[in-house]
Amino acid sequence: MIRILGLDPSLSSTGWGVIDIEGSRLKYVADGFIKTNPKQPLEERLAVLYQTLCEVIETYQPNEASIEVIFLNENPMSTIKLAMARGVVVLAPGAYHIPLNEYEPSKVKKALVGTGAALKSQVETMVKVLLSGAKPKNNDSSDALAIAITHAHYRESKTHITGN
Repeated sequence: MIRILGLDPSLSSTGWGVIDIEGSRLKYVADGFIKTNPKQPLEERLAVLYQTLCEVIETYQPNEASIEVIFLNENPMSTIKLAMARGVVVLAPGAYHIPLNEYEPSKVKKALVGTGAALKSQVETMVKVLLSGAKPKNNDSSDALAIAITHAHYRESKTHITGN
């Protein structure tokens, strides 16, 4: 069995989702999101993200992690804050020596729906179809589960190609 942690970074609400791979079957384990208070200083919000992700990692003990590649906003300050949050989200698995894989948003949509131009609602529907019993807490945790599913699909392809 392989346990995968999917991560959808954001300063305001970072999504996380945990799935297991047993043979070719995907199994829902847990999901959630980390909401930070916009009235708190940036460093405290980042600390909340890191501390909570460490708790998630210690609770669920994932073998691998996956994250969505960052996209650029039109507002440079928003992009910088997202990049800081993403850095903290990347740091958490790194602190536990968990391999981290990155996927473009279009690759996640294509892996779940079959097209890179899929709507968020289509992705969320497929998350529920592929993970029996999953009822994501919000869009962020649904996206995190989608990222974990994407990694499960691509890691399986990579394993067949490389034999690792």
